[in-house]
Amino acid sequence: MLYSEKVMDHFMNPRNVGEIEDADGIGEVGNAKCGDIMKIYLKIDQNIITDVKFKTFGCGSAIASSSMATELIKGKSVDEALALTNKAVTEALDGLPTHKIHCSVLAEEAIKSALDDFYQRYPDGK
Repeated sequence: MLYSEKVMDHFMNPRNVGEIEDADGIGEVGNAKCGDIMKIYLKIDQNIITDVKFKTFGCGSAIASSSMATELIKGKSVDEALALTNKAVTEALDGLPTHKIHCSVLAEEAIKSALDDFYQRYPDGK
């Protein structure tokens, strides 16, 4: 089988889909080569990610990676979210095919982009 049960579960039943209207940080990244686009929305209170939502236009691996990444940072501190790696996302999904690893990289980059946006809006934190 090409995809793990966890990948299939997060693709078929993605967690945290949607957007946060009054988000504290929004990050959007894309990969022109494969056409995947991820947008991550963060709600942050006292440096804890209290809510996170995503919208992903892409393949099953991109959707699963977005879903898993949001699950991994929800309730965590900003520093913990900044430390999230694509390797951690891939491992949490029980692996991705080699040619789909870039999807987990996009998830990591989208979170970092949203946190960068947060720091630009709130230089002293929130």
